[in-house]
Amino acid sequence: MKDFLKFLITNIVDQEKAVTIEESEEENGTVYLIDVAEEDRGRIIGKEGKIIYALRSLLNIKAQKENKQVFLRLNF
Repeated sequence: MKDFLKFLITNIVDQEKAVTIEESEEENGTVYLIDVAEEDRGRIIGKEGKIIYALRSLLNIKAQKENKQVFLRLNF
């Protein structure tokens, strides 16, 4: 799941080497914390949050197939 998310994000941003994804388990499910370069934050969020919403939707679709609960957060 983490590799899938990294693939999606690195294809959106300009500075691929600045992308870090932290994975942590919580009682509700798995949390993925994304950190990107400051210049790329707008690209990840998108107009009116459309890109981050789409990333969350794709991640949830993949998680449902594996019977898991996931959360996606952007680190500021």
